[in-house]
Amino acid sequence: MESMYFGTARPSGIVTPAEWREFVNQVVTPRFPQGLTSWEASGQWQAATGVIEREVSHVLHLVHPDTEESELAVNEVMSKYKAEFQQEAVLRVRSSACMSF
Repeated sequence: MESMYFGTARPSGIVTPAEWREFVNQVVTPRFPQGLTSWEASGQWQAATGVIEREVSHVLHLVHPDTEESELAVNEVMSKYKAEFQQEAVLRVRSSACMSF
C-alpha cells in the first residue's frame, strides 16, 4: 500500500488540475489499472534550499501486491512526475495492509 504526495509548485507556475488528471490517466492508470484514489490537499515541505514551500498537493493512494513489478511501477510514477513537472521530490509512504472486498 502506498500513499504518495505530489506537490504542484514548479518554476514555470503550477501543475494544473487538468495536467494532474492527464498524468493520472496516462502514467498512473496504465501501471495500476485495478484502481486508485486521489485527492487534493494543502501541504508544505522544506526544500533543499531550506525554504518552507506551501502549495496545493495531490495525494495518490494505491493498494497493490508487494511485488517487484509494483515496486518498479511506483518508482516509474514518481520519476516521471519529477521529470515532467520539475519537482525536487515526491513523498512516498509505504505500509502493509490487509484488504478484502
